[in-house]
Amino acid sequence: MVFDSEKQQLKCPHCDTVKCIEEADTGVNDDKMEVKSYQCPTCGAELLTDVNTTATFCNYCGNSALIENRILQDKPYAMIPFSISKEEAKAAYLKWCKKGLLTPRSFTSQSTIEKISGMYVPFWLYDYDTEVSLRADCTRVRVERHKDTEYVHTDHFDVYREVKTTYRKVPADASKNMDDEIMDKLEPFNYGSLKQFQMPYLSGFLSEKYSYSSYEMKERIEQRIQEYASSAARNTISGYATTTVVYEDVRLDNTSSKYVLLPVWLLNYRYLGKNFVFAMNGQTGKVVGDLPVSKKKAAGWFVATVAITFVLLRLLGNLFF
Repeated sequence: MVFDSEKQQLKCPHCDTVKCIEEADTGVNDDKMEVKSYQCPTCGAELLTDVNTTATFCNYCGNSALIENRILQDKPYAMIPFSISKEEAKAAYLKWCKKGLLTPRSFTSQSTIEKISGMYVPFWLYDYDTEVSLRADCTRVRVERHKDTEYVHTDHFDVYREVKTTYRKVPADASKNMDDEIMDKLEPFNYGSLKQFQMPYLSGFLSEKYSYSSYEMKERIEQRIQEYASSAARNTISGYATTTVVYEDVRLDNTSSKYVLLPVWLLNYRYLGKNFVFAMNGQTGKVVGDLPVSKKKAAGWFVATVAITFVLLRLLGNLFF
């Protein structure tokens, strides 16, 4: 049985029997779970599945020579199940490809489309409390006129702020194989749909072992939190002509970090030696990616444009001479 994103239940692809997740739960209550691991000898990616799901190729490089073994993997705290089906993902991919008039035809071939895979990407969700102390020199400008004379007065204000903010479930992908920029653009996820991790949700999908611990990700996430907190404090200052920050201190307190799995539809395609990625938020349907330009199509458009321009010039020439 595989997880059906529409019914949010397990479904047999042969007889259409459905079963709720709770009935099919494997009862793994400790901190470890048994999974199948597929190691890609080409790019080194480690793909994880439940024991009944087979990986036929690597999501990252397309290699089909995968090395299989079984391991005990750290159990995620929670996950967001897929809400977008594979058929919906394929339709969105085709629509996305049509936006590129010069997209190579091979990108929309059936063999390419079938490589779209559902991947549970490892993330850390962080909770932070912050305190910002900020001092700024702010000005207001007044203009007075007496007869033919104009007086410009600049008043300076010593502005001080103490701002406390709370940030909950700030995500950072923990996969070294995933492009951080693409994962950031797939946000936001609706964390109201987070569910306690249960193995049946993995059925029919791939996952990946996290590459970085929560501690190893702290530098990246704290830079992001610091920017949020600083911006929140500065936005409390308004109504001045100019604002110059002369002192700022941002204090961060990491109150929690949780390992979760988030759903992403993924397709990697190599064209002329370069890797192109299509990624879709498996919960919201948001699409991120880049499309290549077919040299043959580009040449065809150039020739057609030159030919049309030549014909128009000939017609115009016949009209005036």
